Amino acid sequence: MGGLSYDYDLSFLTARQVGVSFAAEGKLVFEVHWYSFSDARARETENANEVCARAARDFERRAGFLLARGLPLFLSEFGADLRGGDLKGNRYFPCAAAVAAEHDLDWAYQYWALQGSYALRQGVAGMDEVYGVLDWSWSKPRNETVLPRIQALQRPMQGAAVHRAVPPAHGALRGGGGEHAGAAPVQRDGRVGVRAAGVDAGPEGRRGGGAPVPAGEGRGLPARLGAKACGDALSTWRLASDSGMHVAVESPPGLDGRGGMLCLDVGADGRSIVTNPCACLRGDGTCDPERQWFKLVTSTRRAARRPPATLA
Repeated sequence: MGGLSYDYDLSFLTARQVGVSFAAEGKLVFEVHWYSFSDARARETENANEVCARAARDFERRAGFLLARGLPLFLSEFGADLRGGDLKGNRYFPCAAAVAAEHDLDWAYQYWALQGSYALRQGVAGMDEVYGVLDWSWSKPRNETVLPRIQALQRPMQGAAVHRAVPPAHGALRGGGGEHAGAAPVQRDGRVGVRAAGVDAGPEGRRGGGAPVPAGEGRGLPARLGAKACGDALSTWRLASDSGMHVAVESPPGLDGRGGMLCLDVGADGRSIVTNPCACLRGDGTCDPERQWFKLVTSTRRAARRPPATLA
């Protein structure tokens, strides 16, 4: 069952339930669409954290509340211009992916859309599909960074199944590939671990009577995972922006002579996680916070352990 406004809005269900006989038999699934169209101007001019926070609240109002009622909700259409030049799409996608990861949303496997072109559409032969995962010739991905991001949403975060850890699905879309696939801290079984694209640095069990926690080391330095740091200033993190995706720690002046608030950041290699001065927290609509957007996700699944390397 879809909603109003091109399947964008299911909020009418807050006041009126659906009266169909098969709903009680668990045969009714609600679907919702989500694109950047509704708040396009805000995404282009306002602070990305503030816009994302409003968009997440709006999603709760128009569809997410169904999940809290134990009803199945399917994200049947979402996507953005994959050429990388659309600012509103670049800021929309990591925000939408964060919400999808938080709710462990099921979604259309083919995204919108798989096809890279059409034989004939709207009277145009060979029309390009700029939202397509594949390029015009259907021979390769249109944007190399997109597949890891949407694949990260395929496997369930919650439930009893055991899955191998996969990269998270955050970060603005970039044209031509070569950009990092994003990074995200992930909370598993009440313990906080840090996971980056292609890297799983999650908890490896309790050591010294405590769960490992990420600790900052200073500007541009890696955030390291360990149990001994638990409780000190550089292992006490908070969410510092409206989006809830800037994970920050207060750095004492003695650490590097400057002090101040540091945020988790993606390293120059596109895979590691470092700490750098927090950027784009509020106000400035031209600042791109992508590299410092991380999402805390509650998960009940286990990450498979990689066997230790051995020398022949």
